[in-house]
Parts: sequence; C-alpha cells; structure tokens
Amino acid sequence: MVLRVPRQAEVRLIYVIGLVQGLALVTFPAASSIFTSPHGFGFSASRYGMMFIPQVILAILASSLGPRLARRWTLKRVLLAGLSADFLAMTLLALSRLLQEFPGAAYITLLVATGALGFGFGATVMAANTYAEKFSPGREDRAVLVLNALLGAGTALAPLFVAIVVALGAWWLLPLVVAVTVAILLFISAKDPLEASAGDAAGASSSKRLPRRFWLYAAAVLLYGIVETLNGNWSGPYLTGERGVSAQGASFALTAFWAMVTIGRILFAALSSKTTVRWIYIGLPVLLIVAFQVISHAAGETSAIVAFGFAGLGCSAFFPLCISLSGEEFPRFAAVMSGEMVAFYQAGYGVPPSELDR
Repeated sequence: MVLRVPRQAEVRLIYVIGLVQGLALVTFPAASSIFTSPHGFGFSASRYGMMFIPQVILAILASSLGPRLARRWTLKRVLLAGLSADFLAMTLLALSRLLQEFPGAAYITLLVATGALGFGFGATVMAANTYAEKFSPGREDRAVLVLNALLGAGTALAPLFVAIVVALGAWWLLPLVVAVTVAILLFISAKDPLEASAGDAAGASSSKRLPRRFWLYAAAVLLYGIVETLNGNWSGPYLTGERGVSAQGASFALTAFWAMVTIGRILFAALSSKTTVRWIYIGLPVLLIVAFQVISHAAGETSAIVAFGFAGLGCSAFFPLCISLSGEEFPRFAAVMSGEMVAFYQAGYGVPPSELDR
C-alpha cells in the first residue's frame, strides 16, 4: 500500500489545533479567581476543585478509547469529535456568566462544560499526537515536541488573556473567542483529508498485550500529571490564599509557568538528538525536584513568578518525550500508546487534593 504524503497545510493544521487546545484547556483554571471570588461565582476552593472531576473522568475515557474508536471511525473522526466537544465546553463556559446569580444552575453548567472539555482534550490530543508522529517519520521526537510546545504556548496565553478580559470586565470574552476559533478549525478539519497510515490504530486491537515497559512510561506520566496540575491548576489558590499574592500576580505566575513550559519544549526540540534526548528525559525530573524547593520558599509576586517559571522549565519536555519515546520503541502501538499516555496524564491531573480551604 502506498502511503500518501501529508500536505504541509495538514501538518500546520495539526499544530494550530495543538495551540488552540492548550488555550482551551487552561481557560478554566486561569479564570479561578472568577469562580472563587465573592464578586464572581463565589465557589469555595473545594467546589472549585470538584469542578474538574468530570474533566478528568471523560479525558481518561476519551484518550483510552480513542485508538479503538480510530480503528472503527478513522482517526480523523476522533479528532472531529474532540473538537466538537471543545466547542461545546467553551460555549457553555461563556454562557455560564448569565447564571452567576444562580450558583446551583451555574455549577451544573460548568460541570457539563468541564466534562466536555475533558472529552475534547483526551480525543484531540490523542489524535493530534498520533498525526504528528505519523506525519514526521524519522523525526517523531521533534514533531511531538513541537506540537506540545504549541499546546504549551496556548496554555501560557490563557492566563494572560484572562487577566486582560477580567480587567475589561468581560471575562466571558475569552471562551467565546476560543469557541469561534474551534468552530473554524472544525470546519477546516472536516474538509481536509487528514489521512494517516493504515497502521495508525491497528495496534489498538492489541492494547491488552501492551509491552511491560509501557507501564514504566505510564507511571512516569501519572506522576507528571500530578506535578503539572499542582503548578497549573492550584498555583492561583495557593499564591492568593497561602502567600497573600494578588490575583493579578498569581495570573502572572501561572503565565510564567506555561510560558517556560513552551520555551522549554522549543529549546529541547532544538537540542534533541539520538544522543541527547535520553539525557534530557532523565534530567527534567531532577530539575522539578529543585523547582518545588524554590516554590516552597516563594514569598512575594516576583519570587512566585520566578519559581513557577523554573517549574515550567522542569515540566516542559517530559510528557511529549514520554509519548515520542514510547512510540519509537513500540511503533506498531503508536496510537494506543498516545491514547493511554494521555489517560494516565489525566489520571494524575485528578489526584491533587482540592481541600485548600481547610
């Protein structure tokens, strides 16, 4: 069978989808001050934390079942389903502003929204990572790092955009703009062929016999999910509640974290080679250990920005390298590996405690 060479426009589309997915993913935690403020929704920290439970559950389901669905539907349909769920999530988030005077109804709406975002993230990221690997034979590490660097760029932009729209008194503008952008990407994706090789999802049928070394990667990704979430979702409540940092300062610290995640992925993509990639992979957890020590001593806005930026550098390339290294090691399991990695990442995402208001 002759494999069709993907057009550059399709490759760029996958990268743009990664950027917008990152923006959508962090829109909720970036707006944490709106959800917990008495002038916003007025949720307690525990209710805020529980908001992400549907996201975690559906992200795990979508990413785990994604390879099987890709075998039945094609990978493109999984991608379209993920983008559709993202559109629903951002639309509900924007509309929830109309329910701020009705906390119960608003909370239910937001639970549905985070659930839709979880499904969208799980399906879209699984499909996009598989496309990135299959569209770049021989350059899988770099392609996956670039995709995840763009996803990180989106996550870095979200807190900055939230700070701007909150200052304008219209926080709902950000999810509305993201919803429109996702709708455009959905339309373009539906028109493009986006054909991957026939073996993309074939490994899904063998998912019950995943190699033993997969579980080492899975454990690493699970721990990474915990670490990233502690920095990404809980930096705002931690800095404002425990360190007395202003909401704006906490937003800047979160921006610094995701910005350094992005910069680190770009940097390590440039430095990655067959000889350096494994040293990078081993060195990043060490860097994270040091970063947590720095965060525990951060006392003001400036030190918080520096500390979380340092943590972002430590987080940067670890997750995409888990995906690309496992995919290279077991190429016939590429799709199912990608899906399961996202599932374990999301499982870690749901582990950190939400009881910060004790």
